[in-house]
Amino acid sequence: MTQPRPPTVAEARAREQARRRNAELEQMQRAAAEKRRKRNRRLIGGAAVVGVVALVAVGYNVLSGNDTVTARCVVDENGQEVVVEDRYCSGSPGMNGIFIVGGSQYRYYYGGAGTVGQTATGGSTVKPKGAEIKSTSGSTIERGGLGAKVGGSSGS
Repeated sequence: MTQPRPPTVAEARAREQARRRNAELEQMQRAAAEKRRKRNRRLIGGAAVVGVVALVAVGYNVLSGNDTVTARCVVDENGQEVVVEDRYCSGSPGMNGIFIVGGSQYRYYYGGAGTVGQTATGGSTVKPKGAEIKSTSGSTIERGGLGAKVGGSSGS
C-alpha cells in the first residue's frame, strides 16, 4: 500500500487559508442570524408597547366621559352678564381669558342659558376642566380629553 505524501508548504498554507475563510464565513452568518433575531424581537416589542399605549389612551378617553359645554360670549353690564354675539369673543384672549374690543371686556360664560341681549343664567365664567367647549355657533373653543385647541379659549 502506498502512503500519501505530506502536503507541501504552499498546499498547507492554502488549506489553512480556506479553513480560516470558512470559519469567518460561518461566524458572519451566525452574527447576521443573531442580528435578524434581535431586530425581530425589537419590532415585536415595539409593536406591543404601541398596542398597550393605544389601549390605555382609548380607556382613558372612554372613562373620562367628555362632556360638551356651551360657551356664550358675555359682557358685564351693571353687574349682569349679558349675552352678545360670538364674534366679540373671537381671536386671542388677553389676561384671564378676557377679550377687550372697543373698550368693553368680553368673556365666555360656560353652561347655563341665555340668548343675545338676555342675561346669562345657570352657568359660570369659570372654565370647566376636561370638557369639550363649543360656542353657540357650534365652533369648538377647546377640546376635552387628550388634546386641547390652541388659541380661542378663555375663562377666568
